[in-house]
Amino acid sequence: MADTKSKGERTRRAVLGDAHVDAAFARSSEFDAPFQDLITASAWERVWSRPDWSHRERSMVTIALLAALGQEEELALHIRATANTGASESDIREALLHVAIYAGVPAANTAIRIAKRTLSEMAAESREARP
Repeated sequence: MADTKSKGERTRRAVLGDAHVDAAFARSSEFDAPFQDLITASAWERVWSRPDWSHRERSMVTIALLAALGQEEELALHIRATANTGASESDIREALLHVAIYAGVPAANTAIRIAKRTLSEMAAESREARP
């Protein structure tokens, strides 16, 4: 059977994971299905699938931008995605230090709190998944 997923959906799944993407599609309704299509085509196909930056590099930039904009839920999502993008805890920390200088200490302070909590949750989940 041929893969019918778009390049954007494949990239979205590679970065965010199948479980997240499946849940997003399952939650979508007639009202927001066009939004799911928009972000899959624009963000995941037209930006994240470009060859000039790696997923790791895009991950770090995305984390910094979300932190600077105060987008806490999306920030946590993209910190979780580092498990798939190859961005390390050190990469996250460095991105957030940039946020402190260029977007302000309050934004970075909140983002660091979210990063610490999310990374701690990820570590606990990893320990629980081990046999």
